[in-house]
Amino acid sequence: MTKLPGNALWHGFADMHAVADHDFVLSAGDGCYVVDESGKRYLDSTAALWFCNIGHGRHELAEAAAKQMSDLAAYSSFGDFATRPLIELADRISALAPAEDTKVFFTSGGSDSVDTAVKMSRRFWVLTGKPTKQMIITRDRSYHGMHMAGTSIAGIPGNREGYGPLFTEVRNVAWDDAEDLARAIDEVGAENVAAFMCEPIIGAGGVYVAPEGYLARVREICRERDVHFIADEVICGFGRTGEMFASGRWNLDPDMLLVAKGMTSGYLPMGAVLAAGRIAEPFWAAPGQMWRHGYTYSGHAAAAAVAHANLDILERENLVQAVADKQMMLSATLAPLREHSYVIDVRAGVGLLGAVQLDPALIAADPTLGARLVRAVRHKGVLTRLLADGGLQVSPPFTITREDLRALVSAVDESLTELGSQRVTRSGSNVDLLPEQTRDDAGGFDSLDARLLADVPPHHGS
Repeated sequence: MTKLPGNALWHGFADMHAVADHDFVLSAGDGCYVVDESGKRYLDSTAALWFCNIGHGRHELAEAAAKQMSDLAAYSSFGDFATRPLIELADRISALAPAEDTKVFFTSGGSDSVDTAVKMSRRFWVLTGKPTKQMIITRDRSYHGMHMAGTSIAGIPGNREGYGPLFTEVRNVAWDDAEDLARAIDEVGAENVAAFMCEPIIGAGGVYVAPEGYLARVREICRERDVHFIADEVICGFGRTGEMFASGRWNLDPDMLLVAKGMTSGYLPMGAVLAAGRIAEPFWAAPGQMWRHGYTYSGHAAAAAVAHANLDILERENLVQAVADKQMMLSATLAPLREHSYVIDVRAGVGLLGAVQLDPALIAADPTLGARLVRAVRHKGVLTRLLADGGLQVSPPFTITREDLRALVSAVDESLTELGSQRVTRSGSNVDLLPEQTRDDAGGFDSLDARLLADVPPHHGS
């Protein structure tokens, strides 16, 4: 086999037959912008992969990593080993967490955190004398990483195709109907259900805010039926919703809270499971009790130092409050895109999270539409991506300005027009500043054309 230089990289979520020789290579970043190898500058409307919350090019984080690496880059946290940055980070995050006496189990990222939580929940029930409680319930549209358990339990069916049998003790329920969860638990039997895992705001599945009262009700259902409530805040955590944690915004008191992405703003890989004291107790209280679980890099010292520096910036620059202040601005700026014939919905209004929903009927008629739009927007100097249901993702760094958002909307607006979208008059808009409910108009779509995938690999697409 002939080996071609620059042709060894295997991309995630990509048709490699098409992507080979079509790498879009980025070389630098500053604030809300990144630069490719040709020197062209792009507005990063997605904070990379939902994670670069404080923006690109923060030298303070690089300096924190370099200092820690000069002393001790990393060491295992197995057994009784620890480093000072890690101990202090656990205490710092525990103090921020919206649950009593939180214990922090560090991971290498969001998928690790999901799999850890599944194992932690099931092991908890074994330790407390209820070993039949094994099933994990999640919502339709949900995304919970791409490890074996996360792939199995999430509500994007396309991500499970082609692997054969995966984790089988799984059930998906309606994303917006709390009573569907109650019915599912009662049908299976609460004695067989370990946990309900829930993104407070569905991310990769399309940016969906649950109906008013939904989160409080599912939390109540879990308590009534002795089922763990696990809040997957890999996207929402560390300020994305205008609160440090979405669980705090909605007073969820989760049994476990999963984080990653914004913990370090992606400068180094790191995640964690924040377990309420009531969950940690049977693991901590019994002498000789060993939970045989962990990761080589869970508790990485340099990553912990970067997380501290990231939290310092969030606090010093008051960026979480900035998100709360900008959520209305994001909604108002995106709202005019709803007047395009190709757009059936604009979802925004909670934090810096949004989606511009393309008409699923148009995507069904032309499966390349979404990719062509993303490519056209890129050519105008804005990076976005296609979500699993055909929506354009909007999740910028917290430092985004009104002028940046206007540039984003202008690029999308012009690109839609170039692709044939017409201006239409609609009776009302689906954009709410603080929505009580989001509509569920979006459907699925077929695989995109391979040549378009070469330019724009889909994000978590089905």
